[in-house]
Amino acid sequence: MERAEKHEFVTAINAELAGASTVVVAHYAGLSVAQMTALRSSVREAGGSVKVAKNRLVKLALKGTDLEHISDLFQGPTVLVYSDDPVAAPKAAVDFAKANDKFEILGGALGTTNLNPEGVKSLATMPSLDELRAKLVGMIQTPASRIAQVVNAPAGQLARVFNAYATKDEAA
Repeated sequence: MERAEKHEFVTAINAELAGASTVVVAHYAGLSVAQMTALRSSVREAGGSVKVAKNRLVKLALKGTDLEHISDLFQGPTVLVYSDDPVAAPKAAVDFAKANDKFEILGGALGTTNLNPEGVKSLATMPSLDELRAKLVGMIQTPASRIAQVVNAPAGQLARVFNAYATKDEAA
């Protein structure tokens, strides 16, 4: 890579990580190409991204950002897993680490908060933003449907009474 390409690369990484709410850093030494492809596809399905870059370039990209505190994690062959959703990247990384022993989570960041490997794992156990929204909508809809049932119940009882009288008159 030439100097101009490196500068563009650092600028691109800086822009991508600035928009990410969660970043997970992991070692990937010993993973095959097929396993890395599986990692990339699983993270993409979760709504995140995977980036493999030279540690020196990533450290340059992190300077002056909110994520500068994770610079010490970049030693050896590292991979970045990041997403806009605070739970998507950690969940995908932890799920992949469970299936692959050679994928070792070193830590990460949630905004300006530094995360150790246990912090990343605990963040992965939380429900995603979409799951929380679904639960909230369900909680809001439940009382409304109960109110509709209570309001409609007397009308239904009246209809059954009228039907009973109508069938009684027809039978007589």
